[in-house]
Amino acid sequence: MSKLQPVRGTHDLLPDEFEKFFRIQQVAREITSRYGFREMATPIFEFTDVFARTMGETSDVVNKEMYSFEDRGAESLTLRPEFTAGMVRSVISNGLQQNLPLKLFTTGAVFRYERPQKGRQRQFHQLNVEHFGDATPLADAEAILMAAELLKALGISSELHINSLGDAESRALHREALVSYLGKYKNDLSEDSKTRLEKNPLRILDSKDEGDKKICENAPKLADSFNDISRKFFDDVQNLLAANNQALTINHNLVRGLDYYNHTVFEFKSAELGAQDTILAGGRYDGLVKQMGGQDIPAIGWGAGLERLLLLAEIKPQAREIYAVIAGNDELKSTALQICQNLRAQGKMAEIIAQTNIGKAMKKANNMGASFAVIYGEDEAKENSYTLKNLNSGEQIKVNI
Repeated sequence: MSKLQPVRGTHDLLPDEFEKFFRIQQVAREITSRYGFREMATPIFEFTDVFARTMGETSDVVNKEMYSFEDRGAESLTLRPEFTAGMVRSVISNGLQQNLPLKLFTTGAVFRYERPQKGRQRQFHQLNVEHFGDATPLADAEAILMAAELLKALGISSELHINSLGDAESRALHREALVSYLGKYKNDLSEDSKTRLEKNPLRILDSKDEGDKKICENAPKLADSFNDISRKFFDDVQNLLAANNQALTINHNLVRGLDYYNHTVFEFKSAELGAQDTILAGGRYDGLVKQMGGQDIPAIGWGAGLERLLLLAEIKPQAREIYAVIAGNDELKSTALQICQNLRAQGKMAEIIAQTNIGKAMKKANNMGASFAVIYGEDEAKENSYTLKNLNSGEQIKVNI
């Protein structure tokens, strides 16, 4: 290797970009806290079974995209490909099921072995919210409205796509109708979809294969199999969103890529990202906590890719007022450093310049974008003061130390 490069599908967040990245996290913290969410953190890796059991053995993530390895104790571990499974594991193992309702927020790195492209990396970062203990449509509407508020605060234009997978009874009826329909086209389906036809036919509706998409255009819709409970739940979610002026598009083929969802699923999309147009997505997963060995607790949540938000967010760099402290000679540097420390103690951003040639030091101060020069030379030392010069206006004053 002639030149050191980051691993394919990873990238460095340099200071200017990280400032914007950090600001997105700050905005998310501010908004989620107003909705009653509290921040927590889970390990970057879990036992592989945590993800394999919850995300579905036929999902692309489990089959193709997980970074799994054996540790020295022969345990199979996986770098987290998403947050929900780990958050549920944490709720169960820490006994948090006794504290319902429970609203949790987290952010951090996730890992998937995918083909890198715009808006898609192998290591990326997510914002994630999970709301445990509320089985009502109100929780679904609130989760969606919170997501919409976040995107608006970041200056991101998006469209909400929403669907319902219904309850278990409705999905069973739809599965029967869907298998019957797709069975007629079995030979024309992609290889992945042929496998899914036996194990999880609903996922075929989410296929990216063009041939599969064409076949699915006339496939039975989930809504056609809804019982009264599923229909009312979805209607209530839509009515709550409409009452809060949230525009939406019903997408009958929206099923999401993971197997644990039921009832409401949704995605916020942006046309500015090309093929990877989903910027925030989630849904309800009422059976997941019980499936993982916990109590039968309803839940809803969503996640957003930070790198995708970074591409779209309208965030101006925060103005930085820098004080460049200049010592007139080496003997004065000790006091100059004290001045610098005092400025920092006042909450100001201060940089001491080692160059004692005033002309060169002033040039360096301008190059670093300093707003003020703090000059401590021999004359200032005699008066126990320093000269504060505004580098934008040229005005200067003497300040007693």
